[in-house]
Amino acid sequence: MTDDSSGGRRTKVERVMDRYDLEEWGERLEAEWVGDGTERTSLRDLATEFNQAVLRAAVRDAGSSVLDTDIDSLYRTLTNDDVSRSDAVRKRRELERSGVDIDDVQSDFVTHQTIYTYLTNVRDASLPEEDPEDRIERKKETVQRLAGRTQVITESTLEELGNAGEITDREYEVFVDVRTICGNCGADYPIADLLDQGGCDCDGSDAV
Repeated sequence: MTDDSSGGRRTKVERVMDRYDLEEWGERLEAEWVGDGTERTSLRDLATEFNQAVLRAAVRDAGSSVLDTDIDSLYRTLTNDDVSRSDAVRKRRELERSGVDIDDVQSDFVTHQTIYTYLTNVRDASLPEEDPEDRIERKKETVQRLAGRTQVITESTLEELGNAGEITDREYEVFVDVRTICGNCGADYPIADLLDQGGCDCDGSDAV
């Protein structure tokens, strides 16, 4: 690993890991990206996970206690362009009052390109060759995982808005069903079924 003692310039990921005592993330990032016998995690998702770990460490260093679900919501509020400016400003002020220098913390957030540079240049990691069937299975699991994440985030959002009195406070059930429609024959498939059967089985001659 490149470090200051060897005269090399350290990557941002290394510097941030040192600053927030996140050294164990080096091995974790590599294992999740390569797969290491499990489903691979995309570079964008790895950057999000790492940045949330940075935010969590900063909040705890300031003496605050926060649950992982709160960190997820807080991170989205600070980084998502779809969040209202007033909500973002309110969260920033809350963090500043608790002793978190949020400008400093956000400057330590990394991009997926930064994660890639760290993994390939510092850890000398590379992706294994992939069997086509494994690729389809992995992609299917990725879509299902993202659908599950969308459901969790939506449930959390409804609960948060209900508690704040911004919508009626009810017990809401959230369903996320990813489906596809063949542009040729109009057949409707759940995404998992479509991938399992290798696409639509129409003969391609019957346009909708």
